[in-house]
Amino acid sequence: MRHADHVAEGLAFLDKACPTMNRIIPLSGEIPLRLREPGFEGLAHIVVGQQVSVASANAIWGRTRTIFDPLTPERILAATDEEFIAAGLSRPKQRTLRAIAEAAASGALPLATLGERDADEVHATLIAVKGIGPWTADVFAMFCLGHANAFAAGDLALQEAARMAFNKRKRPDEKQLLKLAKPWAPWRSVAARVLWAYYKVQKSREGVTG
Repeated sequence: MRHADHVAEGLAFLDKACPTMNRIIPLSGEIPLRLREPGFEGLAHIVVGQQVSVASANAIWGRTRTIFDPLTPERILAATDEEFIAAGLSRPKQRTLRAIAEAAASGALPLATLGERDADEVHATLIAVKGIGPWTADVFAMFCLGHANAFAAGDLALQEAARMAFNKRKRPDEKQLLKLAKPWAPWRSVAARVLWAYYKVQKSREGVTG
């Protein structure tokens, strides 16, 4: 899924396949493709940006790209602790980046060909690397590999968007959201984009009315 036409194709499928999607797609505004850089740099970008504000993530990422230039597995493996600290990377993120670099360099993590595998295999391959969790794996598959059927069921915003879209009292957990997402295959990644857009619109309305 590399072009806006693919998003349009997915939206057409979802509109027919799911009554809930049929209802919320017109309420969600523009559904962006939002692709990121692929490969090692794309995966590193996701790791660096986790659990910090957008402003902090952008600042840390800017320093990371400057200090580790070119940003390759080999450069990360040769990096000193002082360089990681200068970039503003926490100890857990340092460990994860080194683990990813080791896996990529050894061939255990075949980033160049990962996009050729199905969503479940991509997920399993990524989470086998120490430090990569399910959310990171799924977001990488969605936004760096452009996988049409990848789906970050552990994302809290997706879960909350699904709660609102399906008029549920409680937010579905990861397992429950995966069950709700079954009719959206093979375009679950587009469905996730719809839910994120729907969530943004709904929260904006709450801000206006509240």
